[in-house]
Amino acid sequence: MLRGVLLRMRMGLRRSAASELEAANVKLIVGLGNPGGKYKGTRHNVGFEVAARLAKKFATASPRARFQGEVVEVVVGGQKSLLLTPLTYMNASGGSVLEARDFYKIDNENILVVCDDFALPLGKLRLRGKGSSGGQNGLDDVLRRLGTSEIPRLRIGVGPLPAGRDAAGYVLGKFTKEEQPEIARAIDRAVEAVACWVGEGLAMAMSRYNAGEVSGE
Repeated sequence: MLRGVLLRMRMGLRRSAASELEAANVKLIVGLGNPGGKYKGTRHNVGFEVAARLAKKFATASPRARFQGEVVEVVVGGQKSLLLTPLTYMNASGGSVLEARDFYKIDNENILVVCDDFALPLGKLRLRGKGSSGGQNGLDDVLRRLGTSEIPRLRIGVGPLPAGRDAAGYVLGKFTKEEQPEIARAIDRAVEAVACWVGEGLAMAMSRYNAGEVSGE
């Protein structure tokens, strides 16, 4: 009997937390990557790196295992937000994002996916409010599972892909010693771009952080 009461209390607290975040028009920030030590520091995991920096800077609670991933509540510029790192492996990230979106009833425009992009030069940032996945498999799965291409995304350049190199092998490789300072600066700027998106909106974030972008989608 006591166990049943405790379970109902926990469920009530979860519903209360969801309602509180809904009322605050919560934003969902998703950092894409692959779980496990073997992938740490790889090009494909820059989304995880940005999420980790955001959590260190803005977290208001400890991480929780939820939605096939890890969730951290953050406050950025006075705005309550959720930070999600799917632990499904990159190519199946969409299921985790879908669960979080539906649980908190988050509008698609209030979701920001942070990921790598080997089509962009190293360290280049590109924010967009909609569009194709550009060949990024994690983003592609998110768009497919959510049923729309109108999901804001922040791509971080990890390219260009060297001639003759396999794309999958390249993005799963680690940054060279020479590349590490540049990608570290890009991750710092990406954290700033996410904070700008939360506090000032997509248009302002694009204006500030897409400067000097390469052409094309």
